Amino acid sequence: MEKRLTTIIFDLDGTLLNTLEDLADSTNHALTAFGFPPRSLQEIKRFVGNGVRKLIERALPDGENNPLFADVFACFKTYYVNHCMEKTTLYPGVETLLRQLKKEGYKTAIVSNKLQSGVDALYKHYFSNLIDIAIGEHSGRRPKPAPDMVESALQTLGSKPSEAIYVGDSDVDIVTARNAGLACVSVLWGFRDKICLIQNGATHIVSSPEEIYRLCQQL
Repeated sequence: MEKRLTTIIFDLDGTLLNTLEDLADSTNHALTAFGFPPRSLQEIKRFVGNGVRKLIERALPDGENNPLFADVFACFKTYYVNHCMEKTTLYPGVETLLRQLKKEGYKTAIVSNKLQSGVDALYKHYFSNLIDIAIGEHSGRRPKPAPDMVESALQTLGSKPSEAIYVGDSDVDIVTARNAGLACVSVLWGFRDKICLIQNGATHIVSSPEEIYRLCQQL
């Protein structure tokens, strides 16, 4: 019998990869380069989820109103592309999950609010043989929680929303899935806790990649 679920779309940061320390290091490099105080790891954890522009807006005093915002953001982008894999690691069990999904013929994608250049670098290093496509923030596409990038992934893969799920770690991912008409699976090992996920409407919550695989079998 043909599977109803054919396609799994993944968030990247906090879902497949623990990127928090490299994001923090890059943010603080840019902040201190222009004389601003660094942010703690816990602060960075709260700031991520809506793309790196929003990360810098939240980390920089006065945000986009700061006259040095564009310079700090440019500094961050340059530094992060060159240092995005120094401390970043796959979460335990993720590689096994992706190999299982590939073996069984599921179509897979990454949809991330990270800049496309950063997504490309991480995709090439970790996922080029495991995940079909990777889509990041790019001019002309609205970032999550708008559905644009998810819809682009579905179109490229030839999939319908009714046969796909979105897997992510944040409130942004829950809203993204809802806007794109997909069921959402929320993971507990990322950048948001269970209370936050439930408060934002999480319906499927998992504590390990193995649970994602079992859920895919049920769906």
